Amino acid sequence: MANKEDLPQTKGRMKPDIPHPAKEFLKMDQLYTEDGKVLSQVLKEHLKQEGRIEEDAALRIIREGKELLRKEDNLLKIECSRPVTVCGDVHGQFFDLLKLFEVGGSIESTTYLFLGDYVDRGYFSIECVLYLWSLKASYPTTLFMLRGNHECRHLTEYFTFKQECCIKYSENLYDECMDAFDCLPLAAIMNNQFLCVHGGLSPEITSLEDIVKIDRFQEIPPSGVMCDLLWSDPLEKYGSEESSGTEFFSHNTVRGCSYFYSFQAVCEFLSKNQLLSIIRAHEAQDAGYKMYEKCKGFPSLITIFSAPNYLDVFNNKAAVLKYENNVMNIRQFQYSPHPYWLPNFMDVFTWSLPFVGEKVTEMLLNILKICPEDDDGSDDSTDEEIPPDVPDRKEVIKSKIRAIGKIQRVFSVLREESENVVRLKGLTPAGELPYGILQQGKEGLASAIHKLEVKGICEIKSFDQAKDLDKGNERMPPRKESGILLLEANMDQVS
Repeated sequence: MANKEDLPQTKGRMKPDIPHPAKEFLKMDQLYTEDGKVLSQVLKEHLKQEGRIEEDAALRIIREGKELLRKEDNLLKIECSRPVTVCGDVHGQFFDLLKLFEVGGSIESTTYLFLGDYVDRGYFSIECVLYLWSLKASYPTTLFMLRGNHECRHLTEYFTFKQECCIKYSENLYDECMDAFDCLPLAAIMNNQFLCVHGGLSPEITSLEDIVKIDRFQEIPPSGVMCDLLWSDPLEKYGSEESSGTEFFSHNTVRGCSYFYSFQAVCEFLSKNQLLSIIRAHEAQDAGYKMYEKCKGFPSLITIFSAPNYLDVFNNKAAVLKYENNVMNIRQFQYSPHPYWLPNFMDVFTWSLPFVGEKVTEMLLNILKICPEDDDGSDDSTDEEIPPDVPDRKEVIKSKIRAIGKIQRVFSVLREESENVVRLKGLTPAGELPYGILQQGKEGLASAIHKLEVKGICEIKSFDQAKDLDKGNERMPPRKESGILLLEANMDQVS
């Protein structure tokens, strides 16, 4: 007989080296001083422990940040009297955001400029927003945030941020975040030399004054100047286009909206506005950054991406740009470990249903199979005749066995391919499986994943492969009124 000491302890943690998540909600009086200053360091430590804060405190942080952002201009002016750190996409990777501040320099002595995309795709978006907004309240003149294409209702409803807010807090907090996002500035001029923006240029913007005139306090429109600043990209062959015949702007087929801009378009804009370069984000980079073709002896365009190991599958480095004493340096960093969330914030009970369902249907199937093969369901002890219009019991039981067997097959597929099922749902913004796909078995799942261009998630060998497989999620999603799901667009009618 086994000793008591050898048996698993059900009262303790199976992994005692992993710290307990914070159980208590951080209260208003713990988060604010008596004179009304937010304690961002206290908030950071609490969020690191997966803690949450009282909703009133969260709303206060968002509203205070919103009022500060509202007072700022469309086009910020960033002075370089002290070091400046420029940061790209964060995408809800809170624990990597903390690493970013370690790499970027002390916030007490460094000016920070974020280029947008704080939310979606990652599972700690609201933590990123709360922490950044608290820092904005603490350092209103040295921490600046621009708007990215994900800071809008359309994308946050389509991807993960709204769902995250509703699960961790409430839809009311989500609405406050959306109002705050409407107040984010659109661009910045750093040291009178660099235009900093999330996406890039627009054919309707020829001078910096055109940016100043935009009414930014609104949802990002599907087209136009504001959309272009946040959605546009450089041409794939930027800098190596044919010198003659290349248009300055062409339709952005990757995003499904806005434009690609050419090297010539950027050079002309820089020359006309007496600028040296454009610093932007918006695109994942293997090294965390990319320097483009030079103009005036300096890279005409620089892309910065600050979310390492993007989506936990890209295996990319992240980077920030540090500018000090007229010298520019790139600082790279790797991803940090983070707590695990099931895709789409699924709870463990929902996750376990396929396992329970398979066992239940297996029991039902075995019970129904108890009936002997040669038993026609009649009772030999009576001479009473069965009316001819009564269905044969044996066929009824066989029909039930087939039905239960079919259900068991569904649950069996769910159990055996649970990782693929959840990944298929998690990487489909609609969060739904194609109709009838489970009944097609493992082959059906594999086919669906392949057609959705996410099959390589388990076996990605390179950054380029990951980026190519995720291309469908980089497009502007269809509007609700169109009634079209990205799922249908990416699949050749699986069902």
